Amino acid sequence: MRALITGGAGFIGSHLAERMMGNGWKVTVVDDLSTGSFSNLDGLRGRAGFEFIRETVRNEVSLTSLVDRCDVIIHLAAAVGVQLIVDRPVHTLETNIHGAEVVLHLASKFGRKVILASTSEVYGKSDRIPFGEDDDTILGSTRFTRWSYACSKMVDEFLGLAYHDQYGLPVVICRFFNTVGPRQTGQYGMVVPRFVRRALSAEPLQIHGNGRQTRCFSNVRDVVRAVEALVDCEAAVGEVINVGSDEQVSIEQLADRVLTLTGSPSEKRYLTYEEAYGRPFDDMMARMPSLAKIHRLIGYRPEYDLDETLKQIIDWERRLS
Repeated sequence: MRALITGGAGFIGSHLAERMMGNGWKVTVVDDLSTGSFSNLDGLRGRAGFEFIRETVRNEVSLTSLVDRCDVIIHLAAAVGVQLIVDRPVHTLETNIHGAEVVLHLASKFGRKVILASTSEVYGKSDRIPFGEDDDTILGSTRFTRWSYACSKMVDEFLGLAYHDQYGLPVVICRFFNTVGPRQTGQYGMVVPRFVRRALSAEPLQIHGNGRQTRCFSNVRDVVRAVEALVDCEAAVGEVINVGSDEQVSIEQLADRVLTLTGSPSEKRYLTYEEAYGRPFDDMMARMPSLAKIHRLIGYRPEYDLDETLKQIIDWERRLS
């Protein structure tokens, strides 16, 4: 069996490629390296059954032959990261929407199963906690560019479900919540690697807003375990499924835990959203998934708690320094 992983040189994609190769899959990674890194695939290069294609997922001609000879597509390629989304909204919309269009069209043409990556951002500013997959979504004004990402992934979801309903395409939609672990870059606004690197360098940890907003950070090893299990779960076809952790922490508490685990003398520094992003920014105060559906489908529960995950990231960053 061969899996085609779009965006496979990225953070989640490279961990998934390693896991699937370790479990006997052949893996083709296609990635344009705009946010991914070839070094993320160091452990796979040269191994039998692995291949890397540097190409944009929007190139239908190049993607056609790759889809033809795979058994399943795991579509992770996307514009991600709050900073990137705020700075490059056109790129975000074009990459996320057109990329999904190409993948779903070719998957339907060749009859291939698709695992389609979405995001907890689609829940927007809903205050119904935990978020259930069928809950209403509440987005902010279109003048806040951060919602362009949520809208683009909602379009991807609608398109995936439309292909399933109209053409019978086997599609599984995974709504990823904040996923963290070794190899994640903080370049595009991801808070955990940013905090860890600043703590290890004794620089101030910059907290955007008041720090009381809460998130649930899931270990990338848990996430890729869930994705691989969903590939083989027939009951998941046509479903939207939360993937993540339900262990809540405020951003201020996260900073404190990073400081404790690193033994860093860094101070905490609070920035307004306009100071952080150079423009007004609309944020959500809480984001927590219901994991009832994924537990029912594949028996999933996170294996790693936040402190274990932070220790893995800290150890990784120390080895790099």
